[in-house]
Amino acid sequence: MRAERKNEEYIYKIVSKNIKKYRKQKGLTQEQLADLVPYSYSTIISIEGNYRNNFSLAVVNSIANALGIKLYLLFIDEDDNEEK
Repeated sequence: MRAERKNEEYIYKIVSKNIKKYRKQKGLTQEQLADLVPYSYSTIISIEGNYRNNFSLAVVNSIANALGIKLYLLFIDEDDNEEK
């Protein structure tokens, strides 16, 4: 089920999905990513699994830096781009 833009969970789902995508592209495990940021392995699991919908921009920024990508890339909804 796709989250609607007006639903506050929408952005968390997009960011979670993109963190997982870029982590895998970099060939990192969740544990390896956790070692690169000041957050625990369980936090990474919760974010990627979309179990935790209250992470901050600081968390997202740290993860983007650890992945070596621009922050805005984590906010792009590729499914939305395919529909246009």
